[in-house]
Amino acid sequence: MHPSYSTRRVARIAPFARTVFAALSVAALLGACAIPKHPDAEAPAPDPFNPAATQLLDDTSWVLTGWKQPDGTARTIPFANLGAPITLTLSTARGQRHASGFSGCNRYMGSYSLKDGKLSFGTLGGTRMACATPGGQIESSYLSALTHIERTGVQMREPQQMQLVLDNGDTLVFERGPK
Repeated sequence: MHPSYSTRRVARIAPFARTVFAALSVAALLGACAIPKHPDAEAPAPDPFNPAATQLLDDTSWVLTGWKQPDGTARTIPFANLGAPITLTLSTARGQRHASGFSGCNRYMGSYSLKDGKLSFGTLGGTRMACATPGGQIESSYLSALTHIERTGVQMREPQQMQLVLDNGDTLVFERGPK
């Protein structure tokens, strides 16, 4: 007895169906192994002025990238004329909170604290080179600004930024520097 037409057709389609089924199975397995996307990845950034965010400042480095005055005008940050940007490093390496950086002409250092969502500095000391450069001209204003912080904002999502709002309404904006 000869196999019927439908039996022969099934016999020809069966290898094809097995191949398709195998390919679909592999695709399903690979899809199951894909790295899931964290549900918070697309959530809006948290409030940078949340007091808890300042606790993320320990052991970070920052570069001053903007200085906005209360009327909205930007104060010039003399990057190109400095040879080095104005920086701020906050370290706990020695078991105490230690701040240091470059202020436009000189290096500075001192202690810092994080309390009630605000970054504040103790007495800051530094080298005493005289500079007739734009960096030297902004240095005293910058160091004074660090002693007049009213609010601190921290954003650790990209782009990582820190904002220091001063008691006169100025806002200093820092971007995360090299680690």
